[in-house]
Amino acid sequence: MSDHGAADGSDPAEADPTRLRRAVSGRLLFLFILGDVLGAGIYALIGVIAGEVGGAVWLPLLVALGLALLTAASYAELVTKYPRAGGSAVFAQRAYRSPLISFLVGFCMLAAGVTSAAGLSLAFAGDYLGVFLDVPAVPAAVVFLLLVGLLNARGIHESVRANVGMTVIEVSGLVLVVVLGALVLGRGDGDPGRVLEFPAGVSVTSGVLAAALLAYYSFVGFETSANIAEEVRDVRRVYPRALFGSLLVAGLVYLLVGLAASVVLAPDELAASSGPLLAVVQAADVGVPDQLFSLVALIAVANGALLTMIMASRLVFGMAEQRLLPSPLGRVLPGRRTPWVAIVLTTLVAMGLTLVGDLGALANAVVLLLLLVFLSTNVAVLVLRRDRVEQEHFRAPAVLPVLAIASCLLLLWQQEGRTWLLAGAELAVGVLLYLLARAPWWAGADRAGPDAPAEPAGRIPR
Repeated sequence: MSDHGAADGSDPAEADPTRLRRAVSGRLLFLFILGDVLGAGIYALIGVIAGEVGGAVWLPLLVALGLALLTAASYAELVTKYPRAGGSAVFAQRAYRSPLISFLVGFCMLAAGVTSAAGLSLAFAGDYLGVFLDVPAVPAAVVFLLLVGLLNARGIHESVRANVGMTVIEVSGLVLVVVLGALVLGRGDGDPGRVLEFPAGVSVTSGVLAAALLAYYSFVGFETSANIAEEVRDVRRVYPRALFGSLLVAGLVYLLVGLAASVVLAPDELAASSGPLLAVVQAADVGVPDQLFSLVALIAVANGALLTMIMASRLVFGMAEQRLLPSPLGRVLPGRRTPWVAIVLTTLVAMGLTLVGDLGALANAVVLLLLLVFLSTNVAVLVLRRDRVEQEHFRAPAVLPVLAIASCLLLLWQQEGRTWLLAGAELAVGVLLYLLARAPWWAGADRAGPDAPAEPAGRIPR
């Protein structure tokens, strides 16, 4: 069920007090989520997935889509029920009434988001940029993050509009791969039988589950939209449509890309390439310049970094509003009404992470941290069923959050021990930050104390 507005035709959420500007329409929200989901991951992951399941790349992509939709239903209910910046951290605070749990959920999102942005900046400054410019990777990544931060600070409207153009370009690149696959198949050069082939000696079930964990990373990103809920117009009506619509479109594009890649190239060739979709374009041999597709990949990476940094800065703002972080982090620019202190902080942290040499193991920890966030959100939607709100909102069938919890546990079970150790170390840092935040010198002069009741996120403290 979704809200159709108040009796006078206005959106009840519009009357909610917020210091952020409501500048995101339903269409812009759809493109925001689609652009975040259709990120740089698919441009690299197809080859890794092919190494797990052979030519049946489409199957783990389909499984991952189903798992993502389960958790998306929980986000649709909670965002339309509590349309506040802060996302999963706010949901955890309402459900568990524990500042520590709420902080750790928010910290998991921050760690995953900022680390992803740092990794994307290094990817931007790597081989794709090397086609055009021969520059050192780390300085180029830092400059790239600075530009992303400036666009983020300029305003949500400008940032989301920039996302529209970049989303169109990155989707066009994936559509190009699908079209080239059809052309190759039409001229008799492809092998459609490969899409049903699995590696010899590999269990289909274990192979699909392992590949689904990788494919799931391609679908994450939809959760970032919860952090701009206060900036969406008519959020209770448009959010579920934008969320499910964007995931279904992304899933369809991914499935077609997976089929096209398997038709054009053998699994071992896909798995051996660090740029598998570029390898597909080259194998199609229809005259598409390498520079053109590299440019598309750069735009896809840039789009993912921009949207991730928008999420991270809004999450810091929401946690500051909830008094889980120091109150100065909730300051906004007087005209732009963007959370400038949060933007500066998250940008600097991402820049620092670009100095880390190998982000491979950290990327696996990002997936684990996000699964912990999703597990918290799926449990929260069941706990908060007893909390009634005046406005109508989307309500997911109770079986969906239960299945979503099971899916998160299944994917967490697939993680390796070293990934758990790394994620555990990051959570330990989060606990330390939480304890420091409760210290008098970090509590903020405008607070009654670390144990004072928090205002709802987005409400201006009196």
